[in-house]
Amino acid sequence: MSIPFSRRSLAAACCLFPLAVTAQTTAPDTAAVPTLRDIVVTPSRNAEPLADAIGDVTVIGPQELAEARGDSIAEIIGRAPGVQFANSGGPQTVTSLFLRGTNSAHTLVLVDGMRVNGSTDGGAQLPAIDPAMVERVEILRGAASSLYGSDAIGGVINIITKKGEQDRPLSAWANVGYGTYETAKSSLGLSGASDGWDYSFSTSAATSKGFDALRRRKANNSPIAGYYPDKDGYRSHAVSGTLGYRWAEGHRIGLTAYNGYMDGDYDNQFVPYPNTYAISRQQAYGLSSTDRITDWWESDLRFGFTKDSNDNRSDSSSVFSSLKRHYSWINTFKPHADHRISVLLERQEERVQSTTTRYDQDARDTNAVALIYKGRIDRLHTQASVRNDNISGYGNQTTGSLGLDFDLTDTWQIGIAGNTGFHAPTFNDLYWPFELYTWGGFPIGSYSGNPNLKPEKSKNVEAHVQYQTADTLLRATIYQNKIKNLIIYDSTEPVPFFTEDTMRNLNAATIRGITLTAEHKIENTTLRASADFLDPRNDDPQPAKGFTPAEGSALPRRARQVFHASVEHRIQALKLGAEYQYTGNRYDDTANTNRLGGFSLVNLTAAYDFNKSLGVQVRWNNILDKDYVLVDGYNTPGSNVFVNLSWRM
Repeated sequence: MSIPFSRRSLAAACCLFPLAVTAQTTAPDTAAVPTLRDIVVTPSRNAEPLADAIGDVTVIGPQELAEARGDSIAEIIGRAPGVQFANSGGPQTVTSLFLRGTNSAHTLVLVDGMRVNGSTDGGAQLPAIDPAMVERVEILRGAASSLYGSDAIGGVINIITKKGEQDRPLSAWANVGYGTYETAKSSLGLSGASDGWDYSFSTSAATSKGFDALRRRKANNSPIAGYYPDKDGYRSHAVSGTLGYRWAEGHRIGLTAYNGYMDGDYDNQFVPYPNTYAISRQQAYGLSSTDRITDWWESDLRFGFTKDSNDNRSDSSSVFSSLKRHYSWINTFKPHADHRISVLLERQEERVQSTTTRYDQDARDTNAVALIYKGRIDRLHTQASVRNDNISGYGNQTTGSLGLDFDLTDTWQIGIAGNTGFHAPTFNDLYWPFELYTWGGFPIGSYSGNPNLKPEKSKNVEAHVQYQTADTLLRATIYQNKIKNLIIYDSTEPVPFFTEDTMRNLNAATIRGITLTAEHKIENTTLRASADFLDPRNDDPQPAKGFTPAEGSALPRRARQVFHASVEHRIQALKLGAEYQYTGNRYDDTANTNRLGGFSLVNLTAAYDFNKSLGVQVRWNNILDKDYVLVDGYNTPGSNVFVNLSWRM
């Protein structure tokens, strides 16, 4: 496995080494009791303690979210191990997440368990998801199509909205903050429970003048034709809520709702439009009935409705939207305390619309059935799953997964896993209508979707070793994900001076990596560190065709090395923190000609509780004012500060 190590790699190992030494000299305490925050649902589609989950899982909890109130959801998720992100000049612009080096469309994004990846382009409307409305984020790394179906080649990100405190009739909270770029954010909410009812409601609003999204020159120093000096800001708002009723012991019906809106400015690299902006919206609504039928049989019946839209406005308006209806029924049987079997029936109905494009086909349905087993025999923990997805007009896709964890001692564990995944082509890939390109009245080319595309498929294998006590967590994970039938833009020239363009299954990729994570608590101090070493390879680089240059061997916008380190210390009511991040070199293009340099960022945080109800939080990002690039030609934030005042009843 060709994974680069350098002096920075050695430095990262040195950061992790003291934690490991300290961990070995700390007396283990295996009697820690999982809290509510430790309960996860994404790894097995059943609620379980995080310590019992099989897979490479990270939870971003309320504390981490509270310490980053001025940041976007992508920035927060991007600090987790195995995750990289990119945007085109600010949190309001098109945003991509790369989980374990896979394409952005290979990461399944859920809101309250409902998929929100767009049916037109495959990406999620991340700018329209406000972290102020989020209670926690669960990240499952590794192919998970045998649990969730299409898109989960790199893993799953489940964004769970606020439920609030539901142990008393009424509780309330509010935040108001201000920061660099005239950024102002506010949010408030209430929640409670009484007489079998539970409820929550949250709302937020934000504005920012922003910074100029576009740079004057690209990485190769060539001028950008569309450069127009301005500030690209945004205006956003969101609401979320839940309502539930426990009508009998073990029986609950519930409603969830999320509606997020982002009106954000952006810049066009090719044409200097002065007032370009896009309106993105993400909606997710769910109805559920959870019933414990017997001591060994539980039913979970759900209906969900999600809608995403993007209204791109430059010289005219162009709206693309997709609607999904979700139906799922999971019956979980526990014949023994250490064994459970879940049977899943699921249906998804997709519909797409556009004000400027008439798709050759605008609807498809998916029916799925899955079997999930989770069990323990002494020190051996097992999870196995198999799933079949039948996509209308497209056929069947079967995926499977097997994970084995073995407890060597009460603190040491080893594990191996293998799983398969797939990504069904989007409506843009399959059904984009025929378009003829002309120049001076003469036809020079055409483009259309390709209804004969095959699904992208993956085979992922991984292994880990882990040491864990009540105060320490050390983990090393090594993985390989081989992906075939990758869909790429292809151009042919059937006759001179005329090109026919479409999407084709031409590429394959192999992504190998190692992720090291460490966390240790020493009284009032918490140390965290992670290091990712990635080798994202294009196995079938395509030769030059017409105006399209030959492809390189590295997948674009994915750094081969990413390091994170942080420390937090509490002094009575005051908490201080510092963070360091290093991201290595990347290529911005498939030809591997536009090289983006690596960069280091240092952030500082502070929080002070005046009393049990009132507090202030300060975050200073990029304190050294580093000039760095995520997407060639687009700016990133300079040194920026955000101050938040919080109140809780």
